[in-house]
Amino acid sequence: MSNGDVAGIEFGHNHVNDRIIKLICFIFHVSEPWLKTENGSMFEETDDPLAELAFDTFKKLKPEYQEYILKQIDLLLEIQHKELEKKKDGL
Repeated sequence: MSNGDVAGIEFGHNHVNDRIIKLICFIFHVSEPWLKTENGSMFEETDDPLAELAFDTFKKLKPEYQEYILKQIDLLLEIQHKELEKKKDGL
């Protein structure tokens, strides 16, 4: 996100979409339900060493590489969803 994007959100000109919410949650380990409703715990806690490694590696990347990784994750989630739908339909 650019500084202009953040300023637009702060001044109410830009909308905070689900992608931004997911990015905030991922980067800062914030609980998505808490961010949306303020219910529950503010931070996600994980004992998953693979998730911690991924997060630490992601933080070291330049922003344009982080954006690329997020797009690839979105594509993989779409593929996974389609595979699950095929299994569900018995194909």
